Amino acid sequence: MPMYTFSVNGKPVSLDLPADMPLLWVLRDKLNVKGPKYGCGIGVCRACTSHLNGKEIQLCVTPVEQADGQRVTTIEGLADGDDLHPVQEAWLEQDVAQCGYCQPGQIMAAAALLAEKRDITDADIDKIENVCRCGSYFRIRQAIKRAAEKMNNG
Repeated sequence: MPMYTFSVNGKPVSLDLPADMPLLWVLRDKLNVKGPKYGCGIGVCRACTSHLNGKEIQLCVTPVEQADGQRVTTIEGLADGDDLHPVQEAWLEQDVAQCGYCQPGQIMAAAALLAEKRDITDADIDKIENVCRCGSYFRIRQAIKRAAEKMNNG
């Protein structure tokens, strides 16, 4: 099996794995990173949403070979030490979570959106297609708008 070297939440890792092993299982089963969740296994529900070099990806459909030499960031790596990311702060302020299962993926999708565009519209938020079984979409929308305000105002 080939050796893959990449960073996860700022820490270097090297693993000998099959090239097509989904990155979600590498993180959860091999590295004990449990934030990204398994939902559908086909990239539709987006519970596993994380970042590869700052861009949104769905880990369940991303083979480990694509991570070789790259930076993987999960919900565990979004905060800066004890300082939460503005999206995480807004999530708490807006009391978004109900069951919480989809929240890591929702937060990572919102953080990726706001990294690219700070002057967001409802149409921009609508492009986030993460599934929330609890239906807290209104609070998710409010939290994303609040995070954008935080990021725009310094």
